[in-house]
Amino acid sequence: MTTHVWLIIAAIVLPLAYFVWSLATIDRKGIVAIHTNLGSGFAQGAGVSIQRPPLLLGVARKLTPGSYEAKLDHWLALAGRPKSMPLTKLIAIKPMLAAGGALFSVLLFVANPSPTVVGLGLFLTLFLYFIPDLLVYNQGAKRQEAMKMEFPNTLDQMLISVEAGLGFESAMERASAQGTGPLAHELMRTLQDIQVGRPRQEAYEALAERSTVTDVRSFVLAVIQADKYGIGIANVLRAQAKQARVKRRQNAEEKAMKLPVKVLFPLLFCIFPVLFIILLGPAGIRIMEAFS
Repeated sequence: MTTHVWLIIAAIVLPLAYFVWSLATIDRKGIVAIHTNLGSGFAQGAGVSIQRPPLLLGVARKLTPGSYEAKLDHWLALAGRPKSMPLTKLIAIKPMLAAGGALFSVLLFVANPSPTVVGLGLFLTLFLYFIPDLLVYNQGAKRQEAMKMEFPNTLDQMLISVEAGLGFESAMERASAQGTGPLAHELMRTLQDIQVGRPRQEAYEALAERSTVTDVRSFVLAVIQADKYGIGIANVLRAQAKQARVKRRQNAEEKAMKLPVKVLFPLLFCIFPVLFIILLGPAGIRIMEAFS
């Protein structure tokens, strides 16, 4: 048997084996117990019928490992949980895209059976399956970068508010009301968590988990320690604001030092060749005419 035949067999057998393994290892007793408890606790008391998830979503969740689903949920949290792409929709759309890529690959293979088409089909299927992850991860990275740029100014606003006599939570509310970026939204969400009864430490730790910015994490840790040991919040904000300004200046200097290196390659491959053609082109043409 040739190589492309083995690849076709693997492309068919491995997904089917994974599907059978997912169905065989699912905890059916636990799911039945959960549905029973929910039905007896809520549906009977309130008269509300529990709606089962759609069949496609159920199958997609069975095919998705729990650790991978948790990672997707974390990436969505870093991206701000966009309304257009909730976790359930993301889990359901990934197998649909992969199935579309596999169907298109099969049609290509029927039209032109060759090992290159098989490899292209596998690559297309995997690419379409993971492209929602790339989009969510990219959006999360851009959002975290915006939070990093917004952090020093927001910290200065909070410091001014605290020194003017406001409490820490009032200063957070004022900074989040005046801001329009992702950091302001995260501060507002933290205040909402505290207002609905969540402990302050857990709300602050959740804020740190929703961010990958080192400055935000260190700020949350300092606030938690200040709240635990009774340290003045104004001193903590003043130290954090000073450190944030120093880091912002250092980042600006670092980017300025990297600029000549980044400009070097466009200069060598785009500007210098055109300049040499303009300057040496007429001389080269005259030399060719003279020797011809």
